[in-house]
Formats: sequence, structure tokens, C-alpha cells
Amino acid sequence: MHVALLQMRLLLTSRTLKEKRAIVKSVLSRSRNRFNVACSESALHDQPADAELCFVTVAASPMRARQLLQELESWLVSERPDVEITDVQLEEL
Repeated sequence: MHVALLQMRLLLTSRTLKEKRAIVKSVLSRSRNRFNVACSESALHDQPADAELCFVTVAASPMRARQLLQELESWLVSERPDVEITDVQLEEL
């Protein structure tokens, strides 16, 4: 079994923490459902325009784990044009 971690830093269109929470909650929920990953907001909790999200998956091969997280990143870009990805780190654990 191979574990892969994707960390994304996002620039959001939100002006309040309530708006940010709605965007982050939507992204996390849809990611869990579509890609079967574990995910959470890992930093920048008190900044309305920024978010850092982490996604983790377990797969039979390291290539499949990496591929799944790259698909998640592409999906986020196409599904949420209001969210700009400013930094991405993908690592195998």
C-alpha cells in the first residue's frame, strides 16, 4: 500500500470567514465523494481570502496514488474557476 499527500494553497474570492467556510466545505465534500480521499483544511484558518487544503489517498501503486491526486487537482481547476491554486505540493509517504 502506498500513501500520497497533496497540499494545495488556494486564493479564494471570499471576503468573510463565513463565505470562506462555504467554499472550503463544498470543495472538501465534493472531493471526498468524487475521489474517495481524506481531506481537511490544514492551515490559514483565520484568513478569509486564503486556504490550505490537504488531500490523502492510499493506493496499490505509487503511480496510481499520484495519478488520482493529479486528477483531483485538474478537477478542482475545471470545477471551481473562482478558486485559484497558488501552490501545490505532492509527496509520497
